[in-house]
Amino acid sequence: MTFGPASDKVISDSIGVVGPPIVSKLTPDECMALLRTVPLGRVGLNIRALPVVLPVSFVVVDRGVVFPTVRGTKLHTASAGAIVAFEADECEPSGQAGWSVLLQGLASVVTDPDEVAELSASQIDTWAADGSDQRFMRIDGAIVTGRSFTR
Repeated sequence: MTFGPASDKVISDSIGVVGPPIVSKLTPDECMALLRTVPLGRVGLNIRALPVVLPVSFVVVDRGVVFPTVRGTKLHTASAGAIVAFEADECEPSGQAGWSVLLQGLASVVTDPDEVAELSASQIDTWAADGSDQRFMRIDGAIVTGRSFTR
């Protein structure tokens, strides 16, 4: 493989000829549509003034995401009304195309009994061993950005 400064020159690797990536900004609607195609994302938050990124299963609800959690770090952060980040992405195994979406917004615990019942009955995957003490956390996408790339 040949490495060098970023440029518009074509670089050759062991797979074949690879050109410079074409990066495109995604609209918020495109971002939300792409989020619906993957089951896992990552929540970025601060714990004791240190950044932490945690994987979560999720569903898209309106212009935000909701994921199950159990009493603990993520739930307590949400209860405090923290501003957090949520990221999900997908990349072809060849590395020739992919996308990344970032939501930034206020985290909160879902407390409406009807919404909790609907989310509990949904097919959203939970990582809680037995589902006990399950809660749902919402991240409202105040800022929704994304980009896609192809080679």
